[in-house]
Amino acid sequence: MEVINAIGRRKAAVARVYVQEGAGQIVINGRPLEEYFPSSILQYVVKQPLAKLDAVAKYDIKANLDGGGFKGQAEALRLAIARALVKINPEDKSVLKAEGFMTRDAREVERKKPGQPKARKHFQFSKR
Repeated sequence: MEVINAIGRRKAAVARVYVQEGAGQIVINGRPLEEYFPSSILQYVVKQPLAKLDAVAKYDIKANLDGGGFKGQAEALRLAIARALVKINPEDKSVLKAEGFMTRDAREVERKKPGQPKARKHFQFSKR
């Protein structure tokens, strides 16, 4: 089987994924999944699309992650893996879409406005 690639984004994080048949190894930026994401919750998030299709030990995944924080990176990686799995087998799309793995979360950080401490917070108004 040839290598299938896909891309996933979340907030400022970008995940480029290369999937091929194998023993279920996930390597992120040259490090194994357990080392890159020590949190078991984030490991679970990354493996969700694979677990839904019972394909955890079916594919080897090599990923390049860039930007954002660890939560955004994990969710970007989840989207990229889901997209790659759909490229491999288009019939799986409805199953993954029902779980929400095919949807790009488009929420971004709102910019800070001048004359304010944050995006929406204002300095206290003084009448006198």
